[in-house]
Amino acid sequence: MKIVATNIGERKEVTWENIKVVTGIFKFPVNAPFFLDVEEVKGDSICDRENHGGIDQAIYGYSLSHYEYWKPLYPDLDWSLGMFGENLTIDDLDERKIHIGDTFKVGEAILEATLQRNPCYKLGIRFNDMKIVKQFWKTTFCGVYFKVLQRGFVKTGDDFVCIKTCFENPTIADLFKKNKKENDL
Repeated sequence: MKIVATNIGERKEVTWENIKVVTGIFKFPVNAPFFLDVEEVKGDSICDRENHGGIDQAIYGYSLSHYEYWKPLYPDLDWSLGMFGENLTIDDLDERKIHIGDTFKVGEAILEATLQRNPCYKLGIRFNDMKIVKQFWKTTFCGVYFKVLQRGFVKTGDDFVCIKTCFENPTIADLFKKNKKENDL
């Protein structure tokens, strides 16, 4: 696998249904390497620390291959990598094959897969359409949260190499499906 984009976002205030919302979901590709720290990507805004960032959700990865599923559903969007709020757009990240605890070397960093991403209304704000949230739940295209085991710089073009697989653990897609059932979605 390869990193096809490294994405960061600034704190942004938007109005959605007459309510002011502060979010960091509007992420866009950057050309320079960025630093993966223990709880975040340096320079990236995280506005909701309860649900994003922190040890187990320091980095969010999403697959470029999933974009091909979504683009026909939203043909009028101004598409760019980072649309799903991911820090790392990875060419072929498959949640059905990645287990909790799987470890990856990327650039100078080492990352461990920890959690699935559950969509929230801010994804709907990014897409300017709340139906994306329910559509997201109907797939296994949830993306992967990673813990940073070794801090370091990462850049577009870096290989994303699995160095340890934990077949005994559930996959990220399994976690996502379980969470969906528990929330009756």
